Amino acid sequence: MDDYTWKKTIRRRRIHRNRQVFGLVVLLIIAAIAGTAWYFYNQRHSPSYALKEIQTSIEKHDADTFRHYVNLDLLTSRAYDDLTADLFSYDATLTAATKASYEKFYIMVKPQLTSGTEDTIMRRVADGSWTMPEGTDILKGRQLGIDYERFLERTQMRHTSFVQFGKVERDGTTATAKMTIRDEDTQTEFTLELAMEQAADGHWQVTYIKNYRAYLDAVTPLHNNDIAQYIDSTKDIVAAYNEKFEAYKQRFTALASAGPGNFTPAQKQSLTALLQQEVIPALQERQQKLDAIDVPSGARYLASQRQQATAITIEAWQHFLQGISDDNPDEFAKAESLHKEALATDLRVDDIIRHTAVSRNIPNLP
Repeated sequence: MDDYTWKKTIRRRRIHRNRQVFGLVVLLIIAAIAGTAWYFYNQRHSPSYALKEIQTSIEKHDADTFRHYVNLDLLTSRAYDDLTADLFSYDATLTAATKASYEKFYIMVKPQLTSGTEDTIMRRVADGSWTMPEGTDILKGRQLGIDYERFLERTQMRHTSFVQFGKVERDGTTATAKMTIRDEDTQTEFTLELAMEQAADGHWQVTYIKNYRAYLDAVTPLHNNDIAQYIDSTKDIVAAYNEKFEAYKQRFTALASAGPGNFTPAQKQSLTALLQQEVIPALQERQQKLDAIDVPSGARYLASQRQQATAITIEAWQHFLQGISDDNPDEFAKAESLHKEALATDLRVDDIIRHTAVSRNIPNLP
């Protein structure tokens, strides 16, 4: 073989070898890309990824992403059942027929209440605040025959904060994730078990909370004990002023018998004096005495509801006084509306007190 032929052969071998190396490199790159793609695909279609997306969506107020990874319909439905289970079983003031009627009613209104709760949760994710469905508890609460604000309070959602996610156990297309939470009022930590399922497109969703009832059973007695202590500390103040307000009510009824718009000058003068010099100062004085009482952490909600009822009632009477002064029917209408709102708050306070009395012997009643 001459020198030229030898060099040509060497060059062909070198080209062939380079092509082999290049092909191997290309295959390695393709394999790396495929492996990376498969890794990220698996990551994006894992329970842990879904949990991370849920946490991020709350931090970034991304409601659409939150709903994508949380099956709110099923979650709120199961939570509702946990919350309302045995709700009236231990109330000795109710007859068996009344209990059955109440239980039937809670089943009947379940779609409205779970839908309202979904709206409340989505608003919380979207803007970080707890607001009532349609902006008022009257629409979703009293119109249904119950107080939605009080119902929401019993869920403990507004007092519960996220601590961390824990172990995730996967079993095919289902999984269970641990999530540590904290009841901010009592500083009680608890580990929830989140049931998860894989959707048809591969992404995972939180579907319900396996031990939500157990969480309620753990923190509710702590709240009930604090509320009972607060009620005992304030009962003398409340009783003393209830007597005063009952006397004021009788005097007001006698003076206002003609109805707004028909008051004589003498009636206007007497009503104004009663409200400005006695009723409003008594409301303010009572609230000052209540505010001076130490409030246990688990009773903060009850204390805040009392403050709210007092503030709304005073505002209502101020509008009533303005209506008397100006003969303005709009002011009287505003006063009436505020009085209805104050009444709803007072009924909520009464419900908490009655419920706490029932729960004293049944400490885990939510």
